[in-house]
Amino acid sequence: MKAIISLVLRFIPRPYLQLVGHWAARFLSIFYMGNKVECPVCNSHYRKFLPYGRNTSSRENALCPGCLSLERHRLMGIYLKRKTNFFTANLKVLHVAPEYCFIDRFEKMKNLDYITADIESPLAKVKMDIHDIPFEANTFDVAFCNHVMEHVDDYIRAMSELHRVLKPGGWALIQSPQDMKYEKTYEDPTITDPREREIHFLQNDHLRLFGRNYGQELEKGGFVVTEDRFVMDELSQAEVLRYALPSEEIVYFCQKA
Repeated sequence: MKAIISLVLRFIPRPYLQLVGHWAARFLSIFYMGNKVECPVCNSHYRKFLPYGRNTSSRENALCPGCLSLERHRLMGIYLKRKTNFFTANLKVLHVAPEYCFIDRFEKMKNLDYITADIESPLAKVKMDIHDIPFEANTFDVAFCNHVMEHVDDYIRAMSELHRVLKPGGWALIQSPQDMKYEKTYEDPTITDPREREIHFLQNDHLRLFGRNYGQELEKGGFVVTEDRFVMDELSQAEVLRYALPSEEIVYFCQKA
């Protein structure tokens, strides 16, 4: 069964997989009944989560059968609840490349004016290129844009556009895959073989892999960046295991001065 799941995940883009995968995941959840892990996004609990990932980065205990959240989504859900005003203030929100696990939940929140956008995702309501966001400056209180900057041609321009459309005092979460063995962002366009690119950049459609300087890269977009080691400094090991969180991921809290 794991081999079949891995094959499907490898060849179907995640935005489209999310459209059809929910029911399949619900069926598979029958085999994962239990109470060892819990999803803070949908509040479901299981014996463990489903495996997820491509061949070079596949991992166990990753995908929630209830809402299709991954480790990074569960981290974001906890972070928003414990460290921000997302659930209490009246906010206008731009969600770029929206994740399936959040869309319905955020749309139902009465305190949010919630807009989803992307250049190709069938889940988004607004079609847009992040290099040229079609909203006026100082429009949004909050922006989410996760696992996008490794795909775009000009990530500094994309970061600058997110900064532009935020109101002064607004904030954004802009997470991207990182490899801490690199001091600086790693790019190499001479590597063209898809399998080699997957080895070097985690996925063959990634244009780069950010290093320890990711916070500095975000600052080039105009943000004041707080590198919050929330998981490492504020959560117990029991919580990390219970929610199956990325134990070493830094949350980049980006503000517009």
